[in-house]
Amino acid sequence: MKQNRWVVLGGCFLAYLFDAVEITLLSLALPSVRNDIGLTVTQGGLLVTATLVGIGVSSVAGGYVADNFGRKKALLAALCTFGTFTAALSVVPNFAGFLILRFLAGVGLGAVWSVVSAYIVETWPAESRGRAAAFVISAFPAGGAVAALISGYFLPDWRTMFLVAGASVALPVLLIFIFFKESASWTESRLNETSDVVVRDIFKGELKRRTLLGTLMAALALTGYWGAMTWLPTYLATERGLPASSIAIFVTILNVGMFIGYNGFGLLADYIGRRRTIIITLLGVAVVMPIYAITHEPSTLLWLGPLFGVFTAFFGLFGSYLGELYPTRVRSTGAGFCFNVGRGVSAMAPFGLAGISHWIGFSGGLIVCAGFFALAAVVALRMPVTNAVMAEVSAEDSSVSADARSRG
Repeated sequence: MKQNRWVVLGGCFLAYLFDAVEITLLSLALPSVRNDIGLTVTQGGLLVTATLVGIGVSSVAGGYVADNFGRKKALLAALCTFGTFTAALSVVPNFAGFLILRFLAGVGLGAVWSVVSAYIVETWPAESRGRAAAFVISAFPAGGAVAALISGYFLPDWRTMFLVAGASVALPVLLIFIFFKESASWTESRLNETSDVVVRDIFKGELKRRTLLGTLMAALALTGYWGAMTWLPTYLATERGLPASSIAIFVTILNVGMFIGYNGFGLLADYIGRRRTIIITLLGVAVVMPIYAITHEPSTLLWLGPLFGVFTAFFGLFGSYLGELYPTRVRSTGAGFCFNVGRGVSAMAPFGLAGISHWIGFSGGLIVCAGFFALAAVVALRMPVTNAVMAEVSAEDSSVSADARSRG
């Protein structure tokens, strides 16, 4: 069992690393894509929006597959989906085709988060679950750094870049297919079930309040996150005059800060609590973001980037926290709904920031994003403490299952 725990940890990290590479590559490739296809700033924002809308759809599709057919099958399906549609971008003919392919890839990209979060919660003990989940999600900034290196090698040839990136997803697919076992908690849970999990199950009893608050918190935090991260390279290029080579270095160093923050705050979360740590990180990024936005000196921007990245650790903490809010039977559906519907709502952030940049500039837009982080912290204050929630939630398991059986 212990050995399987480490296999899950490494495999989930690798899966989410590739997920992060595919998401981040679009932001880095946007200048080249816009120049090649002739897109406006607004159309460029819509490509990111389409990805996030697809991720929002995955909150239902990914959770349904994972809770009804198993974590392993759902993870393999998600990887194959986004790998295939990312590779297909290499032959996309126009803006409309690009938009459709990014939406379809988004469905797979979002489902990965739901499954790896459930896997970690179900295989790691409560006292080390925070750092384990944070380590897995820290694959996102690691993937961002890898994406920056890949883009520096391939761009402006974005078509070949997307082909190679999509095809390389075959590596985690093979490793998970060969070495992963199904979650024992999920298998045991399904033995006693007579009906499928559906989305309305997470809106019953106490779970309803958790779902609504969790979704609102994620939507606010991720609106700020995607609004900032999508246009950060453009902000550095257009308003701070940095060359493309410097931007790649800045983005890489920022992602190093993210990796450190995810793992450092993941460790802290196991000692002071998931919710409290999430609130600290949200407030931290709300303070640092405006300072970053009004800074003109490149050297100051260089060291502020990692500090901003460190406080985005809430992204890595959501996995363990939201997963612990739900019983095993509906864990992937519940946590995935909160996080991925939140990402779906945040789909308007890149589009919206592109619009307001005409009036207040990208630096002003980044300050607006900081306000969303602060609001997310306020919502988090209204949510339950979960460090020992598995004992609490286990009691809910039986009541939710009883509801399902009576419904069936």
